[in-house]
Amino acid sequence: MKNLKRTIAIVCGGDSSEYEVSLRSAQGLYSFFDKERYNVYIVVVRSLDWHVNLPDGTTARIDRNDFSFMENGKLVQFDYAYITIHGTPGENGIMQGYFELVHVPYSTSSVLVEALTFNKFVLNQYLRGYGVRVADSLLIRKGYEEIVSDDEIEERIGMPCFVKPAADGSSFGVSKVKNKDQLAPAIRKAMLESEDVMVERYMEGTEISIGCYKTHDKTVVLPATEVVTQREFFDYDAKYNGQVQEITPARLSEETTKRVNEITSQIYDILHCNGIIRIDYIISRGKGSDGQEVDKVNMIEINTTPGMTATSFIPQQVKAAGLNMTDVLTDIVENQFR
Repeated sequence: MKNLKRTIAIVCGGDSSEYEVSLRSAQGLYSFFDKERYNVYIVVVRSLDWHVNLPDGTTARIDRNDFSFMENGKLVQFDYAYITIHGTPGENGIMQGYFELVHVPYSTSSVLVEALTFNKFVLNQYLRGYGVRVADSLLIRKGYEEIVSDDEIEERIGMPCFVKPAADGSSFGVSKVKNKDQLAPAIRKAMLESEDVMVERYMEGTEISIGCYKTHDKTVVLPATEVVTQREFFDYDAKYNGQVQEITPARLSEETTKRVNEITSQIYDILHCNGIIRIDYIISRGKGSDGQEVDKVNMIEINTTPGMTATSFIPQQVKAAGLNMTDVLTDIVENQFR
């Protein structure tokens, strides 16, 4: 009798500095998937080395012609790819383009959406056109650093400011710059991760992160997580070495929570996203149209392949929502086959 279980590839690794984080996300996802319903394998991608981890502890080479492999003398072909690569090639449209070519459904948004969300500067300019509040920023491209002077950056963006890779993950190469003398080394540091560097205005406020996914029949906006760190900002050590307090649900007013949820759902639809995304915001205080102090919702960035370790934001938020990660992943996979 034909095996009716779908075969799922959890695709991890990649070519960015977040390679090890991706491997941890893959282990988290593997623990969450319903093994009674699916045959689940972890596929590790790094440059031209693509292999699948087999149950006996060995590995098998992935045939990139059709994304298949041999196990015990039998050909195994995947029905679905769950991409959990942080950075290139899984978060910028490259891996998505490959899966389009070999006709394998995948968990993330489309090629265009992935490329758009991967470049923070381009994304911010795009969403600004839809009325989404984002910080003012400048783009500095490798080889053209002299076009904008440090004085012009200070005048336009102000101090302090953030210097970050425009097209990469969010954990490496980021600096909080407090005076213009720190700009040049911060830009050089960011350019080790990306040839495009964004200099972004600093926003004072509460940092939150919120997950969202949609299927054909439902919209799920998860409870937001408030990020509290004693470090200068939410950097790699804060994220992955426990130097942060994560409060789920975030301590927001009922009205602000409702607005954040609405904006998150709208952004998901504007971009035509697919699967689970996570959006980071700064909630700042400012005057509304009536002159009264109100919360202002400022988008920082969108993560289309959010971390999936047991302690990552999304699993925390799923638990806080009273949901089960196994059921959520099943919803996301099966949505592709309706």
